[in-house]
Amino acid sequence: MKIKTIFMGTPEFAVPILEALIKSDFIEVISTVCNQDKLVGRKQILTPPPTKILAEKYNIPVLQPDKIRKPEWTEKIKELNPELIVVAAFGQIIPKTILDIPKYKAINVHGSLLPKLRGASPVQFAILEGYEKTGVTIMIMDELMDHGPILSQKEIKIEPKETSKTLFEKMAKIGASLLIETISKWISGQLKVTEQNHDEMTLTKILSKEDGKINWQNSAEKIERQIRAFNIWPGTFCFFKDRDGKERRLKILEADITVCANKKLKDYGFLFTDGKNNLFVKTGKDCLKLTKIQPEGKNQINATGFIGGYSFLINKILK
Repeated sequence: MKIKTIFMGTPEFAVPILEALIKSDFIEVISTVCNQDKLVGRKQILTPPPTKILAEKYNIPVLQPDKIRKPEWTEKIKELNPELIVVAAFGQIIPKTILDIPKYKAINVHGSLLPKLRGASPVQFAILEGYEKTGVTIMIMDELMDHGPILSQKEIKIEPKETSKTLFEKMAKIGASLLIETISKWISGQLKVTEQNHDEMTLTKILSKEDGKINWQNSAEKIERQIRAFNIWPGTFCFFKDRDGKERRLKILEADITVCANKKLKDYGFLFTDGKNNLFVKTGKDCLKLTKIQPEGKNQINATGFIGGYSFLINKILK
């Protein structure tokens, strides 16, 4: 008999995990629960979550609660009578009334080595804070955020130029494999749970657009990590004055840390070249060499393209 399982997850990260459950020979995904369709892009096109698209491909019923904490959703889950709930980046706090329904509990695929980096943005903060390694944790959920006992973990090395995009992709693949292995051992009684050391926990937060704003007084190292951490969303950006005097956003997509050749530079955010089509910004410590940039409303360009099209900004201050 296959284990009747409800999957709860929304973004791209959750897709390989859901697909692994669907393709498992001992799990039956009886429903997928995800967030509601959203208006996306400049044209505001109503777009379904990635997990909904996958579920419908396999003819799996989809539920899209506005707020999972409403009592009617607890009753709906009870009616489905799952033996297991699997959660991966669902995006809402799940009430205890739902977590307590399945025989084999509700288990979560979390993108860090708990108790480090609890919360909404563990992948981004692992890069932002300069971690050399992170990982995936499979845990039993309780009513507190990322607080429950651990079933399994797998470590992942963070490469020097790792971005949140590449790390999410690695985590999703590794997490999917680890999840299937863990469920098999869990339901057969081969696993013992391990309580987290709550004294060692650290927290992340829900990201906002303003988290992407560059403070040029920070070191080049810190800003370069910010660029890689926020490369999916919210992006990393500053502002410049265009020829018409209007302030416009400048996204920094890729950059390298370098020692400033001119030791006399004092102004943070000072934009300059070396006369060889290389573009630099003075920071609180060292300089940042900009290699891929995107002015507001334009396509992304390299340093050479920027110097040619925005020469009026050279030797000016980016805000």
